Amino acid sequence: MKKHVLVLAMAAVMVAACGKKEEPAPAPAPAPVATAPAPAPAPAGPVLDDEKVLNVYNWPDYITESMLADFEKEYGVKVNYDTFENNEALHAKLVAGNSGYDIVIPTAGFAKKQIDGGLYQPIDKSRLTNYGNLDPDFMKKIAGVDPDNKYLVPWAWGFTTVGINKQKVEKALGGMAMPENAWDLVFKPEYANKLKSCGIAYLDSPSEILPVALHYVGKPAYSENPEDFKVALDMLKKVRGSVRLFSSTMIDDIASGKACAFIGWSGDINIAAGRVKETGGKDEIVPLLPTGGGLVFIDTMAIPKDAKHVNNAHVFIDFYLRAANAAAMANEMNYPTGNKAALADIKDEVKGNKTIFLGPEDTARLIPTGGFSNDISSVLNDTYNAFKRGK
Repeated sequence: MKKHVLVLAMAAVMVAACGKKEEPAPAPAPAPVATAPAPAPAPAGPVLDDEKVLNVYNWPDYITESMLADFEKEYGVKVNYDTFENNEALHAKLVAGNSGYDIVIPTAGFAKKQIDGGLYQPIDKSRLTNYGNLDPDFMKKIAGVDPDNKYLVPWAWGFTTVGINKQKVEKALGGMAMPENAWDLVFKPEYANKLKSCGIAYLDSPSEILPVALHYVGKPAYSENPEDFKVALDMLKKVRGSVRLFSSTMIDDIASGKACAFIGWSGDINIAAGRVKETGGKDEIVPLLPTGGGLVFIDTMAIPKDAKHVNNAHVFIDFYLRAANAAAMANEMNYPTGNKAALADIKDEVKGNKTIFLGPEDTARLIPTGGFSNDISSVLNDTYNAFKRGK
């Protein structure tokens, strides 16, 4: 029986083995096909706002001829460009709110009160590919009013000084020698009274006139002491009768001969000199370098808190920071730049003009940039208005 069972079991195994289908061996995996490497992603372009508009608020005669057109062509952004006459007008617009502007150009010293008042938004430096073009030492000067350079990016700089129509001033003075300190021409009665015949012009701005007046009478240029302003006002009153005009259009007023001595911006005086030559004039317009020092100003770009096109504003700021654009400001507008990369593109005759790029001795005499606090603003304005009224 056991033998019979064993035979049956073996038979069953054999039948099962015979009935099982033999499966083919798996095919070898295909060799990998070589493919070209995927192209690197294109670098991301600048981020623009959906609305391709940029609203800019700047000083008159303070931008190169083609800059706005070049920006519009490259980025397809329409630029609306308005101008203001002084820092006070800009400040009033910002304080009122809803200014409508995306970039404004305040003087660094004046911007201090605007920063303190929360009128600007921080600049996103990570979006400025050309920020490294700026001179670190120059940026330290702005940091005095804008710690960490958080809100302001430099546009151009220069100095407030005395300019003259050389021939007219010499004639008005008669045989009187030019003063060692050029500020005497516009602040000292014995000179101002003689120049009354051909006219003295002052910039129409408290924040420009009071610092140099304070410095002239031996007080801090950006004093916070109301008593210092009284001393400056006493000095100014003595020459008020010799001041022909308070100008917001100094380039035109100089070039047209409305004044022979003027407190103006260095670049504007040089521009006016060029216009006189272009029209065939023989008079020599000269910005002087007072031994008492000129007042440094640094004009800057800032984005108002209520700006509607912040992306477009950053793109324009970065566009301006290109070396060629910053150099054009010096070449065309006679204002030096804090953009170290631009120096190679500035014309030799501009770099060699000591009233644009000052020598070490004149630079050392400059009155450093600064600013008045909001607390002293009413004293500043009241003093200036009293001077203009002659009271």
